[in-house]
Amino acid sequence: MTTALAHTWYVTQRYGQSVVRQPVWVLSALLQPVIWLVLFGALFRRIVDIPGFGGSYIGFLTPAIVVMTAMFSAGLCGMTVLADLESGVVDRMLVSPIRRGAILGGLLVEQAAVVFVQCTIVLLLGLALGARYEGGPLGALVLLVAAVALGIAIAGLSNAVALTTRRRESVIGVVQLLLMPLTYLSAAFMKLSLVPPWIRDIAHVNPVNWAVTAGREALMGAPDWGRVFLHLGLTVAFAVLATLLGNAAFGAYRRSV
Repeated sequence: MTTALAHTWYVTQRYGQSVVRQPVWVLSALLQPVIWLVLFGALFRRIVDIPGFGGSYIGFLTPAIVVMTAMFSAGLCGMTVLADLESGVVDRMLVSPIRRGAILGGLLVEQAAVVFVQCTIVLLLGLALGARYEGGPLGALVLLVAAVALGIAIAGLSNAVALTTRRRESVIGVVQLLLMPLTYLSAAFMKLSLVPPWIRDIAHVNPVNWAVTAGREALMGAPDWGRVFLHLGLTVAFAVLATLLGNAAFGAYRRSV
């Protein structure tokens, strides 16, 4: 176990060094969520006047944008895998003494760290724009954990697509096809009590909705912790399943070379 962790940390450092050398990539990925937060917050701020909504829309929207930041940042993780496949980095790792699970594991740890930083920045930006987190630091931490867990899940799926198809177009296409519908078929922008019943039904089995619900509930003044832990647990379980799927795709790649 100690060796596996050491190898995972080594691979994490390898990917982390590229981020440190080019931090602009981390910051550029924040452009879209900043636009979402500022633009959607201004466009839909009167939604709170709908009976049954209430509160501040920027406070309602911020947890969703945090989760969306994690998703869209992690969605292109498979592109890193493809770059390493094309340059021969993965093949060199496979003939080295490094533990096989550490190859993807280190990438996922690095991705989780990047997502955590990005989501923290978005959370602080929401605070600057007027969001109030009555749940305090604990609620904010729960939101960040839910976002990171969903980010790991999406990264695992992205890796699985990359290793299966080995085409950049496929990774981009599948990520876009998957993430946009999941976002809009959730409580990201509207309370579920105000959406059509068929969207509500889909949202109950939607991982994006699980993460948003866990984080948004935790940030409330008097959160229902049973509801928080249920949705957080579902998000973490999805992350474990997606990670296993990515590892299975990596095993299939290893057997094919």
